Amino acid sequence: MFAEEDLSGDKFLCGRLRLLQPLKGYRAATDPVLLAAACPAEPGQSVLDLGCGAGAAALCLGQRVPGLAIAGLELQPAYADLARRNAARNGIPLEVHEGDLARIPVPLRRDFDHVIANPPYYHAGGSPSPVAARATAMQVETPLSAWVAAATRRLRPGGWLTLICGTDGLPEVLAALAPKLGSAAVLPLAAREGRAALRVIVQARKGGRAPFRLLAPFVIHAGAAHDGDRESYTPAANAVLRDGADLLAQFR
Repeated sequence: MFAEEDLSGDKFLCGRLRLLQPLKGYRAATDPVLLAAACPAEPGQSVLDLGCGAGAAALCLGQRVPGLAIAGLELQPAYADLARRNAARNGIPLEVHEGDLARIPVPLRRDFDHVIANPPYYHAGGSPSPVAARATAMQVETPLSAWVAAATRRLRPGGWLTLICGTDGLPEVLAALAPKLGSAAVLPLAAREGRAALRVIVQARKGGRAPFRLLAPFVIHAGAAHDGDRESYTPAANAVLRDGADLLAQFR
């Protein structure tokens, strides 16, 4: 487990959510916030976060949508412990189990209305992080298709998968949706206007039959370049990352 001196207390959603995170290791940034903001969960529904880490996506979602029954699966015990602590600190119920996609713990082998996932996106072959926990959280070991398959098994009929991944992983994710997931939509995430999208959010429904949709890119930063120490978010990104707005509301 992480020692207290190895942790920082970080603010999300303008301080409405406060998370303990390791000073060295995987630290949540915007990806889990965007993932949570894209999930169309409604009060009273159930959500499973595959690879929940310290709980950033699950707890951002729980802060935005009260009354959810949220569960998380996490491979690394130290991060699972942090997720439980963060849930308690923020007063958001979160059921966390340790395990991997290939052997999902028995208590999680049930149907959920939603599954969310932020899989690792750095491919093997490069220089891994010297911090083992960070390398495990960020470097691809399990194929994206396995993440989609695990999510599909846990979704009830009509349930939604919401996943964020690198753009280079999009073909694998889309190929893995068939035959059980349909009504797919892809939202490209661009750092700035005119820049290529390096991340995408993919959403699909179990048993869905609506046509595929490629949505207009969501631009995160205003201006052509970074402006000093200020986070120059676009108004749309500011509403999502700071105010907890629904990312895909305009497309529903």
